[in-house]
Amino acid sequence: MAPQPLVLQLATRANIQATALDELRCALGAKPTPGGAVLQAADRSLTLPELRAIQQLLAAEGLELLQVEGAEPSSLVAAAALGLSTHFTRASGGAGEAPSPTNAALTIHQGTLRSGDHLQVQGSVLLLGDVNPGARISAIGDVRVWGRLRGIAHAGCQGNEQARIVALQLRPLQLRIAGSVARGPEDLPPAGFCEEAVLLDGAITIRPAEPLWPASP
Repeated sequence: MAPQPLVLQLATRANIQATALDELRCALGAKPTPGGAVLQAADRSLTLPELRAIQQLLAAEGLELLQVEGAEPSSLVAAAALGLSTHFTRASGGAGEAPSPTNAALTIHQGTLRSGDHLQVQGSVLLLGDVNPGARISAIGDVRVWGRLRGIAHAGCQGNEQARIVALQLRPLQLRIAGSVARGPEDLPPAGFCEEAVLLDGAITIRPAEPLWPASP
């Protein structure tokens, strides 16, 4: 039986006293047994360079970073860009804590949309999976796909021209923002970058994205 991976936990944003890298240095003070590691990032927002540095730190200790778990989607997007396994966990609020209007407007859907599927939401949507050819996803606000977007996406479907479409791999059959329509690009996406489609001067433009989460409609 394969050994269980080492679980490394980061403090939540409310309890931060050091950088993620410094926290892990302290946690690895005792020489760990070589093997795999799972990083539980809580609600921390980790960038691509931070995760690369964490990978290097763990590798120096004989550990391979296998998975990143957390409640902050931007951390999971960065982890997925590095080819790591990821797991979305919902942040736990305190007793009597009401959700913010922004969070209430964000629908999180787990699972790939396959040909014939159509996911349509009020507000904005974060899809944790792929949108396959023949599938559609639409929202009044932003459409964000943590995965490959190869079907049809419509953001701002009730006329919001400020809405945008973001994906790890933005290669859809068709893009729609408000009333504008465009075909997706055919060339390969830049390595390690999310991409976004936005409406500029009445035309849909695709560019590298530095995603901000959660989305607002």
